[in-house]
Amino acid sequence: MTQLNSNDTLLRLAAVLDSRKGGDPDASYVARLFHKGDDAVLKKVGEEATEVVLAAKDLRQGGEKKALVGEMADLWFHCLVTLSHFDLSPADVLAELERREGLSGLEEKALRKSREREANGD
Repeated sequence: MTQLNSNDTLLRLAAVLDSRKGGDPDASYVARLFHKGDDAVLKKVGEEATEVVLAAKDLRQGGEKKALVGEMADLWFHCLVTLSHFDLSPADVLAELERREGLSGLEEKALRKSREREANGD
């Protein structure tokens, strides 16, 4: 497996995306998404997530790993665009993952449900 310094890569890409805010929509794909607003940004995440699912299902039917990796890269990219659009960063997500580290998925789900009930006054 390739050794990655993913945090640096994510932070560099996030900085580039942030720099596209207010950019020329005719000169930058990301600036165009930002300019179009929430619906356009979020629609791309949905589209890319669907393509990931299809590529993964295709992989089970003899498809190529490279296709799934490419679609996942597209999804991650558009997730980073979404974070930037809402003035968040990969560091925010990484901090949440670190907070969850060591918790079982079942424990985490139970904690979230408990917080939701408290917030709703149940």
